[in-house]
Amino acid sequence: MTNNCTDHYSKFLFIWFGQFISIIGSGLTTFSLGIYVYQQTGTASSYVFILMCAFLPPFLLKPYGGILADRHDRRLMMILGDLGSTLGLLFIFAMMLKGNIELWQIYLGIAISSVFSAFQEPAYKALITDLLPENQYAKASGLMQLASSAQYLISPFLAGIILTIMDIKFVFLIDVTTFLIASSIVIWIRKILSRTQITKQEQNNMADLKEGIQEFSKNRGIVNLVITTTLILFFVGLLQSLFIPMMLNLTTVKAVGTIQSICASGILVGSLFIGVYGSKNKYVKTLSISLFVSGIFFANLGLSTNVIFITLAGFMFFSTLPFINTAIEVLIRKNIENSKQGRIWSIISMVTYLGSIIAFAVAGFLADKIFNPLLESDGLLVGTAGLIVGSGEGRGIALMFIISGIMISVVALLIWKNRKIKQLDDVEDKDGELSQNKYYVET
Repeated sequence: MTNNCTDHYSKFLFIWFGQFISIIGSGLTTFSLGIYVYQQTGTASSYVFILMCAFLPPFLLKPYGGILADRHDRRLMMILGDLGSTLGLLFIFAMMLKGNIELWQIYLGIAISSVFSAFQEPAYKALITDLLPENQYAKASGLMQLASSAQYLISPFLAGIILTIMDIKFVFLIDVTTFLIASSIVIWIRKILSRTQITKQEQNNMADLKEGIQEFSKNRGIVNLVITTTLILFFVGLLQSLFIPMMLNLTTVKAVGTIQSICASGILVGSLFIGVYGSKNKYVKTLSISLFVSGIFFANLGLSTNVIFITLAGFMFFSTLPFINTAIEVLIRKNIENSKQGRIWSIISMVTYLGSIIAFAVAGFLADKIFNPLLESDGLLVGTAGLIVGSGEGRGIALMFIISGIMISVVALLIWKNRKIKQLDDVEDKDGELSQNKYYVET
């Protein structure tokens, strides 16, 4: 049994590697197209619309992708998702070869690719439960987070080099190649594990979606955890929106890019640690402690104008995120029936993503109309909060970060006191060894 378990983990590593290089390829395309469109138009709105085309379709279609992931072979769903994503890239490539490509053609191509990713991602996440026993969930989650961070750390660096030595059209070919490699690996894994079968009931899509919502809502611990995660993502969304505007008031554009990369590299360190060593069984405790510490580091981003101090605080904040994400993911994963995980992960993803969407919608208003004016030279808080964060351009954002960090630490304490969430850890204690082998038996 141990040998089979190890063998399944090695198969997961092959799939993970394929997705890792595929994510890098997608990052190359997103970064390169963003630069291309901005250079052609000179407007930020054109660049932002690329991001909208990349992220909005998956957000809207994830519930349906989850339903399909529960009703069909998840490996087949991944193959179709990867191969389908190449269609949009090849469309953009063909339009560029014709010359005088228009913006709507770029947007359409990105949207086509992102539609297929909406069906690939839920299947990829749920596939972990098919292949691995519960005691390997944390390692797999850490590695998946490591792969996800590659598009922010590796892809921009590689794209910058590629664009200086060759035309942007070749970036699409590279991305298509990474998709083909990823799908080929899954095809191979599917062939050698062809005996793995998952029983799925034939239902209509609306019935499946309704069942997923009911399954999600009946576990109050999971509901509380997801609502809490949504709140956390709201504060993290403020950081994503306002970190660069704050830093541009303190240093140069080049330095801001370097600082952002160094800060984000904390995700790699935390993910690599979890991927190698795994995580402890008491995930609620891990979540509470990691979240409390992350809030302290978050608040420190606004306490000083010293660039080195801010960079260190940012690195430490991002290094805690993999521990938070892994704890949340494992708590949810081991409390949901395997056959329903695809659709429930999609629902959870949509609910939690609302926190980021709301943050993006209000961040600019809060910074420009409320907090920054309060800490300008004649602002109302110069003589109070200004003594801590300073006054002048961007210090209102710093105050927002301090408040956000404090709120995250408060949320950590609330999680520790929440009885329903703490009960999510009890599943392992009640089921013991049988619980750890449940998913292995099914695969």
